[in-house]
Amino acid sequence: MTLHWCGTGLSSIPGLRRLIDAGHKVVVWNRTVDKARDAVGDIATDLRAFSMEALSDALHPGDIAISMLPADQHVPIARLCLDKGAHFVSSSYIAPEMRDLDAQFREKGLVSLNEIGLDPGIDHLMAHDLVARYRASPAYHAGNVLSFTSYCGGVPKQPNPFRYKFSWAPAGVLKALRSPSRSLRNFSELRVSRPWEAITGYDAPLPTPESFEVYPNRDSLPFIADYRFDPEWKLRDFVRGTLRLNGWAKAWEPIFAEVEALEGSPPAQIDAALTARANALLKDNSYAPGEPDRVVLFVSLKAERDGKPVFHETWAMDAAGDARGTAMARLVSVPVSLGVEAVAARQIAAGVHAAPHDPTLIADWMEQVQGLVQYLDRIDHLA
Repeated sequence: MTLHWCGTGLSSIPGLRRLIDAGHKVVVWNRTVDKARDAVGDIATDLRAFSMEALSDALHPGDIAISMLPADQHVPIARLCLDKGAHFVSSSYIAPEMRDLDAQFREKGLVSLNEIGLDPGIDHLMAHDLVARYRASPAYHAGNVLSFTSYCGGVPKQPNPFRYKFSWAPAGVLKALRSPSRSLRNFSELRVSRPWEAITGYDAPLPTPESFEVYPNRDSLPFIADYRFDPEWKLRDFVRGTLRLNGWAKAWEPIFAEVEALEGSPPAQIDAALTARANALLKDNSYAPGEPDRVVLFVSLKAERDGKPVFHETWAMDAAGDARGTAMARLVSVPVSLGVEAVAARQIAAGVHAAPHDPTLIADWMEQVQGLVQYLDRIDHLA
């Protein structure tokens, strides 16, 4: 079995190095081989210029292709895997086109494993764990009213006036501002066209209390079923969202106005404008060599009966960049590498999947995550 790791960008390197260090046979693909060599040339023995044609020639039955490339490359590589009898892994959300490949992956006994980075990824593991703990708790009752929140963000450890620094693809950050969202707030569906229309405060349960700004991200509602909430459960709130430093909304007001002004323009023009603006912002808001970034993640499940909480637990995580690399890169790519090993060990069923529900894998992977962060705890607010 050969692992074909495609992409050596900002969020790829720690997981890639982990697989190489573990002795797996890895081919490293990148559009620019020199950049791949700078990243892993000290330990990688096979670095190649990426193209779909070259990958097609190299991919064999039983291999695993890992796409850390832009999201529009995932489905084409997954289809190539189907043609070649190989497995597929990525950290990205499952696009509808990827979901449509489920029957083909199942029929061929192959795996497409996605959503196994940070967010989505580690947050899924935390949510699965909390739901399982709630089901097994004495507080479980069909009449309870439930509230679920999941907030994640990459933020500067040393705050800057812009209240943000880029730790992953800059254009992707700005393009995400154009994404509408759906969530559940106070028993009602909340639809938001743009993130800045629904920013609220969040008091994080850290050892030193800290508040942030948060907003709903993408479509939260399909995850109600993915996290195995029973359809008859009474849900007050269900929100998956993004977290930012206090002051972010004020600092980004000019950016919001620019994004809004692009409405109605041709897609190619929007992409070009946002890419150019992101590159300009990157010059003044990138991390200096050795400067630590920060990643914070909070996943919470609360159950109430007769207006009183009977179950309330939160996974809280706080990580900072260090000599091992950025916190963002570690927390995206190391879970990907764990997913690759799980596919290789046949621990993931055939088909298109997100991060696993299996409690054994969750426990093992969360133990690995523990070693990547400065703080990780599951807090029982009622204890």
